[in-house]
Amino acid sequence: MTPPDLIVIPARYGSTRLPGKPLRPIAGRSMLERVIANGSQAAQLAGDCELVVATDDERIADHARALGAKVAMTEESLDSGSARAHAAALQQEHTPERVICLQGDAPFISGEIVAGLLSRLRKGTAQVATPVYQLDWDRLDRLREHKRTAPFSGTTCLRDGEGKALWFSKTILPALRDETELRKQPLSPVWQHLGLYAYTMEALEWFVNAPRGTYEALESLEQLRFLESGWAIATVPVPTPQHSLSGIDTPEDLALAEEAITRLGDPFPA
Repeated sequence: MTPPDLIVIPARYGSTRLPGKPLRPIAGRSMLERVIANGSQAAQLAGDCELVVATDDERIADHARALGAKVAMTEESLDSGSARAHAAALQQEHTPERVICLQGDAPFISGEIVAGLLSRLRKGTAQVATPVYQLDWDRLDRLREHKRTAPFSGTTCLRDGEGKALWFSKTILPALRDETELRKQPLSPVWQHLGLYAYTMEALEWFVNAPRGTYEALESLEQLRFLESGWAIATVPVPTPQHSLSGIDTPEDLALAEEAITRLGDPFPA
């Protein structure tokens, strides 16, 4: 019997910019509670899929269990969410063929997006996949302004004509030389990345055994390890999220998340 696919939520306590962030409240619910709810919804939508929280901290583990989630305790020395997802996958009774890495600091990535990414991987034409969305000009202006105070929050993606990733960066790419003319179109040429990855187990095994890439270290973007070594990453276009803050890295991001919920409503699944 084919083992179920696995959604892993890596959740570290020791963030340098926002310690204990999976436990931080956002509009009355912890960040981890929000991510678990979205991941559980995705597992139900996808079918034949399980969910586990991977952490190295008992405070996070206790909170996850109190929310009804399975927990995999992983080594503190693991240096990326993907490495933590791999360790959690190996702890399952049967090793899954496909693993979704849903970061514990991404409370606004919906269950529909997660399930859609798993569906893309199940088609068998990609070994690594990740979602992106195209920015309109208002959102691009807001991203630029946000990066004035939080320059490493928010990742952009360059794609080829077939949707394969050319590059990811914390810098806003591409540079726009003739922006006045470009603004006559409703959408900018900039694609923003959502911090969510789907891997075949083969790709994930390669990742954890490969050396860290030069640009991966400079940008602190683990997906660059694949691109630097010639792997293809399929990008999956998704609708622009109403709550566009995909990852929370700083106190400023927390404030923006609270403001977005106040302004737009709470997307927590019923």
